[in-house]
Amino acid sequence: MLVLSRKKDESIMIGDQIEIKILAVDGEQIKIGIVAPKTVKVHRSEVFEAIQAQNREALSTSSSFLEQLKKK
Repeated sequence: MLVLSRKKDESIMIGDQIEIKILAVDGEQIKIGIVAPKTVKVHRSEVFEAIQAQNREALSTSSSFLEQLKKK
């Protein structure tokens, strides 16, 4: 993991197309802005994990459904 210190109004570049901007610092809360191409999906980690769980559930449901169809 790369750890960088930034102040308000400073930014970090990831590659040449993604910029992470520090918009505000208020106590323990930091507001960031992300500038990225529309083709790059950006999610909070808890949302990303929920999407992954739903995808795994859908995949296992589909597999179970296909197995039931094969038995008929």
